[in-house]
Amino acid sequence: MSEVRYTDQHEWVRIDGDVATVGITKYAAAQLGDVVFVELPEAGRKVGQGSEIAVVESVKAASEVYAPVGGEISESNPVLAAEPAKINADPEGEGWFFRMRLADKSELGKLMSEAQYTEFVKSL
Repeated sequence: MSEVRYTDQHEWVRIDGDVATVGITKYAAAQLGDVVFVELPEAGRKVGQGSEIAVVESVKAASEVYAPVGGEISESNPVLAAEPAKINADPEGEGWFFRMRLADKSELGKLMSEAQYTEFVKSL
């Protein structure tokens, strides 16, 4: 079973073994409004936890996306280049941004559980 963790910057990360799938939360997608463009990382890029890794542009603003954990990018979501609206339609499913191989699973401990994230969003 996969585990999902969240950042205070509204990224989610779903862990399946050593593979982490990353995207933005429903809350972030709603705040952005209609997404019109996304810039995704190249496969093979190594990043540290908290590094700026992608950019998402909407009709309202451009926002950075940060790596919730460190590791190496294995793939980006090919659908998003042609259909950035998938991010709005299904931000925590088909609208995922990229997958990466985890460098250090202990970094997950710095992230929020779904319950903690839900409480965090209520406080905004």
